[in-house]
Amino acid sequence: MFAQRYRWIFITLLATYSFLNIRFTGGDRLVGTSLSDGYLLVIILIMVAALWEGNRLIQRFLKRNGQGLHPLVLHFLASLLLVLVISVVPLLFIPEATSQFAEEVRLTLAFTFRVNLFLHGVNAIIFYIYQLKDAQIETQKLKRQTVEAQFEALRNQINPHFLFNSFNVLSNLVYKDADASAKFIQQLSNVYRYLIYHQENKLVPLKEELDFMSSYLYLLEIRFSENLNIQLEFPTNLDGYHIAPVSLQMLIENAIKHNVLSQKRPLSISLAMDHDYLSVSNNIQLKTEIEESTGVGLQNIIKRYEFLTDKPVQVENNAQQFTVRLPLIQLHEHGSADS
Repeated sequence: MFAQRYRWIFITLLATYSFLNIRFTGGDRLVGTSLSDGYLLVIILIMVAALWEGNRLIQRFLKRNGQGLHPLVLHFLASLLLVLVISVVPLLFIPEATSQFAEEVRLTLAFTFRVNLFLHGVNAIIFYIYQLKDAQIETQKLKRQTVEAQFEALRNQINPHFLFNSFNVLSNLVYKDADASAKFIQQLSNVYRYLIYHQENKLVPLKEELDFMSSYLYLLEIRFSENLNIQLEFPTNLDGYHIAPVSLQMLIENAIKHNVLSQKRPLSISLAMDHDYLSVSNNIQLKTEIEESTGVGLQNIIKRYEFLTDKPVQVENNAQQFTVRLPLIQLHEHGSADS
């Protein structure tokens, strides 16, 4: 507080208030003798200014050298010596005020001590307000770092999950069809190029995610042939819409993991725009035994979206159809979500 940029305005206001308080309560005998209004105001202004500036210098010194006690306590104790000095010095310039020196010091000491106590009270309030504000900033910073760390952990689960499934397919394909294997590897490289390019992003444009899906769907076509039927229904204009990267791929993998796929019972998956949501639906034909998983999937997506938007991921499950609805995020509303 004492280093306040506009401190001279506050010094003048405090001195004026002190003068009016003394004058209108009959206390014009500040230094043991009656003083004119002008002289009294000047003395009060000098004393208040000396207190303020002296405390400012003490505060500056303690910032560099103070240790041990709480800075407010140390500052107040040091200011008491300042109060004593300022209480005595004005008496040296008033010859009439030396007849009863002890009484005169008592009057000036009482005034300077009250003013000093008031200044330190305000300084303590400001000190703790700033302490509280700094603590809130640190808390928010810690929360943000925690969220970022959690999000990073979730995002890092995607690549091992996808790689696990892709290599399983490729290991079977290389022994059956060399040309198909080569094309599969090309499409797989396209997919991983996309993953590497967007690995630092929390959001990607929906159009880019669908372009990525075209390569990914080719991999599924090789993997499952007519056992899997995927339909996409999207408008031509997708500008402004964003989505968590690879979330569509993970939902499709999740549907494949839990359901039977065969020529007699093909799995049908549809992806479509639904107002401000993207819905991914599949018919339910659950496996009796679920294949081994890396432990990521729908919960990963739900948690990621909790970091990105207030709109929840919607999950609907009935006897015939399983649907996940992902909120589409418009960047101008959630620009901070995009890295």
